[in-house]
Amino acid sequence: MKICVAGKGGTGKTTISAVLARFFARNGFNVLAVDADPNTNLALSLGIPLEEAKKIVPISENKELIAERTGVAPGSSWGAIFNLVPDVRDIRDKYSVFAPDGVSLLVTGTIDYGGSGCFCPAAALLKALLSYIILKEKEIVIIDMEAGLEHLGRGVTKKVDMLITVIEPSVKATETAERIRKLAGDLDVKEIYVVVNKVYSENQSKLIRGMLMKRGFSILGEIPYDEEIVKADMKGKSPLDYNPDSKAVKAIHGIYHKLVKIIERGTV
Repeated sequence: MKICVAGKGGTGKTTISAVLARFFARNGFNVLAVDADPNTNLALSLGIPLEEAKKIVPISENKELIAERTGVAPGSSWGAIFNLVPDVRDIRDKYSVFAPDGVSLLVTGTIDYGGSGCFCPAAALLKALLSYIILKEKEIVIIDMEAGLEHLGRGVTKKVDMLITVIEPSVKATETAERIRKLAGDLDVKEIYVVVNKVYSENQSKLIRGMLMKRGFSILGEIPYDEEIVKADMKGKSPLDYNPDSKAVKAIHGIYHKLVKIIERGTV
């Protein structure tokens, strides 16, 4: 199963991606976690120590690799001819690092599309790499996407098995989920779910569920607001290591079990 986790910044998508990846790995699945967010924080959420995480160079910033595979170095003059289909078959094994519970982490980063012409070869490499991972790798792949909607418009999520949109409980958030669903549908993503994070009360839960169900969303799960997640983040630790019995971690564990049932049913 190839899963993309999307949503606006601050919704908790990175935390959810990381904890899900480790639950899958703990239960015998081969797992690749991909950090495709420009704010590359997935390593910390997975439980990789800060000093080790700092050493990871995102693929998008690896100038030597980009030049080698595309034929054009970042920073080259605009209009330079580069390879649109670079060889990426060995990148997953060469550049991924090990995280707790046997999760493999590949930090791709993303591209600043507001920058100069140097983005083109890097973008070609990232697109080829993500496409290869989605179509070829025989494992659970969880991709923590960049905040917002731009990646969907670029077609990066085409051919994934499932898109999980993480939202906070608000009317504005349901509008975001609606836009993401439309874009994902245009890219032929069949399984689209919503996870509601940081729910403060039962009343809030009922209200947001009602709004989502009225719009026809499939709700994969709901996670309560939990100060333990905030504390884990402040200490640079994985929530799973900081407090495995926290309310939020238990809720994510419930979402994991739902995903396993979906895999077993073979519906994706």
